[in-house]
Amino acid sequence: MGAMFKKICSWLNLRIAYRKAARGKRGRQAAADFEYNLADHLLELQDDLVNRTYQPGAYHSFIIHDPKRRLISAAPFRDRVVHHALCCKTEPIFERSFSSASFANRVGKGTHLALDRAQALARRFQYVLQFDVEQFFPAIDHRILRRILARKIDDPEVLWLVDQILASGVGVLKDQYTLRSFPGDNPQDALRPRGLPIGNLTSQFWANCYLNPFDHFVERELRCRGYVRYVDDGLVFAREKRTLWKWREAIIKRLARLRLTIHPAAHPRPVSEGIPFLGFVIYPSHRRLKRRNVVNYRRRLRRLIAGWICDERTREAVLESLRGWINHARYGDTWGLRKSITAQLPNLHGGAS
Repeated sequence: MGAMFKKICSWLNLRIAYRKAARGKRGRQAAADFEYNLADHLLELQDDLVNRTYQPGAYHSFIIHDPKRRLISAAPFRDRVVHHALCCKTEPIFERSFSSASFANRVGKGTHLALDRAQALARRFQYVLQFDVEQFFPAIDHRILRRILARKIDDPEVLWLVDQILASGVGVLKDQYTLRSFPGDNPQDALRPRGLPIGNLTSQFWANCYLNPFDHFVERELRCRGYVRYVDDGLVFAREKRTLWKWREAIIKRLARLRLTIHPAAHPRPVSEGIPFLGFVIYPSHRRLKRRNVVNYRRRLRRLIAGWICDERTREAVLESLRGWINHARYGDTWGLRKSITAQLPNLHGGAS
């Protein structure tokens, strides 16, 4: 057994993986069932991994709007423990090579730091090219991803586990992907396995691995001094619009190597027009929440209050939602907005504002 695979299968690592998978979910039936005979379940899982008889289960899929319509595919709880066990030992190896411009799903990064970085760059540069990858998670090519992972993972048994997880997601997002052709394609390329189920911890981690070579291309080959990426949303800054037009063509060509495309509407524009990014509109001097997000939250809050009045929700649940939204909104210039929303709720004051 390889050294890395042995660490993944260790009892201590599986216990840690269970705790991470159960965090915030111990009240749910699947987590409770697993915990009821925890030692037996972990021993069985360990045996399946060590003997290489582990087989992932079927996904449970559902639609969310955040605000985009997305198909979320949740793996069985047992498989989520495996995902955490794998990421716990492999993520540090890749983290050292990740670009500082990548902010999603990384310790010490996140949405608000990405917003801060984007605004700092908007104050330094006059123009921005904003792009997002079309159908990113459904489009991720398994062959390319595995090649990227194998550059740093030299343990065949770990790669076997990667293959098991990749194979379990084949076809899950097939209806979310529109077939595309790329230079040099042959007829068989349309049949290549692709897609990472949105909802897997491994999918979030591997998405960063997949785009990491692209991040370094932007920074090293294009020599871009102003770049931010959050999952499939990217911002590239420059002092001249013609530079961004040139970089746009280079970005399209480089992403094609990963069998990815960007939305055609992506084009350079002045930062003074505002940059829609991560639920906010960023200006050099201030930030605003997107109007659609405000409208959606007002509707949601009204539904929560109606449920509370009908004894379907507690006062604490309404306040928890309100506090969570305010904690997000406070990262923009939204004092007046927050005040207007809380002023409409005279019976719910209790530290929410």
